[in-house]
Amino acid sequence: MAQIQQEDRYNFGAKKFNMWIFIFTSFMFFAALSSGFIVYSGGKGHALSLILPHAFLYSTVIIAISSVTLFMASRFEKQSEIALQQLFLWITFALGIVFFVFQINGCHELITEGAYFVNPNASRSFIYVFVFAHLAHIVAALLVVLSTIINSYRNIDPVKNSYKMEMTSIFWHFLDIMWIYLYVFLLLNQY
Repeated sequence: MAQIQQEDRYNFGAKKFNMWIFIFTSFMFFAALSSGFIVYSGGKGHALSLILPHAFLYSTVIIAISSVTLFMASRFEKQSEIALQQLFLWITFALGIVFFVFQINGCHELITEGAYFVNPNASRSFIYVFVFAHLAHIVAALLVVLSTIINSYRNIDPVKNSYKMEMTSIFWHFLDIMWIYLYVFLLLNQY
């Protein structure tokens, strides 16, 4: 039994290391996109020249709240209050879906304003690249949250439940911070 737990801890450590590598590469990806935007928009006539849709502000508030609900789920998991952990995981999952919908709505608002993905000013195209790249990560994070929810109902070993909760938290909070950065970045460059 002790040997199995030792092997699990070793495997958990390797998986956690892989998660940090994934987060680092995702960070570098978004940093590269930000750099590309800065270089392109620094040229003559390439300013963003639009106001960001309100949907992006609302989604930013929603994703910040989802970080709080996931923190609460993690806290309840540590207190072995699984029912409350599950409740706050479901709330986080629902907020993630609402975030996704607001992001799509924000893109729709951009299209309504005439800011299409394909246009002479590629600075505007970067908005779509930022949003859809982040949404691809959000879809993956929603699947991770859903997996954690399912595992919490299976009465798995508390060590594994704690590990799943920790990995979910690392990934979700990273994406929350990344969107807040992207929103502020675009906000500062909107005109």
